[in-house]
Amino acid sequence: MIVAEGLHFSYGSSPVLQGVSLVARPGRVLGLLGPNGSGKTTALRMLHGSLAPSSGRVSLAGRPLAALGPREVSRQLAVVVQESDSDSLLTVREMVMLGRIPRLRSFQRTGAADHHAVDASLARVGARHLAGRRYVELSGGERQRVLVARALAQEADYLLLDEPTNHLDIRYQHEVLQLVRDVSDSAVVVLHDLNLAARYCDDLVLLSEGRVVASGSPEEVLAPELIESVYGIGATRTFVDDGVQLLFHPLHQESTA
Repeated sequence: MIVAEGLHFSYGSSPVLQGVSLVARPGRVLGLLGPNGSGKTTALRMLHGSLAPSSGRVSLAGRPLAALGPREVSRQLAVVVQESDSDSLLTVREMVMLGRIPRLRSFQRTGAADHHAVDASLARVGARHLAGRRYVELSGGERQRVLVARALAQEADYLLLDEPTNHLDIRYQHEVLQLVRDVSDSAVVVLHDLNLAARYCDDLVLLSEGRVVASGSPEEVLAPELIESVYGIGATRTFVDDGVQLLFHPLHQESTA
């Protein structure tokens, strides 16, 4: 379990997070939502330790994240960030093999178990046929699959993703998030699209101006009045067989007469 308690953080004199608390539970996908500048990516970076809060704390399986070494953290948390290594000349296999580094001792060379883990990870994301290609040559959807495969190769407990659907067309947005659900027991994902969050996340945390304004199930968090307050847009909510879907409309229609 990942637990964040009372996180505060500022860039200079500008506060970004103000008392943010959340829980990512095993076996569930947690979505972090909010408008641009609400603190979603900053909160995610604190969950995996690339940023330290000015106050508050993050714990991992009951232990303070700040007390764990980088190798131990990377064995429990695998991270997929935006536009990672987009110019890398590595092959797909070499890129995914980087995920094995936390599992190796100092100066230890990769072995049969590492190659098996890479093959298995590529197979799980449907990308074994890409193994010999250079990462830079891939499409956006293919790159995301490879980055997820690299994270899986770490054999970590949690998968953390920062806007994995960014710059992808509709088909690949759904494919990547369905992939996350299929291959990861526990995940935290930053998303902009509220309908994607409703479809693929078990739990949601909605941020606004660095604060948590709602947390709970998609049905609880994606309430029209909350969406209007946070995003400044009207929303009509419908319930379908697989959850909640939203239709958006401007709050004020200007007359064109």
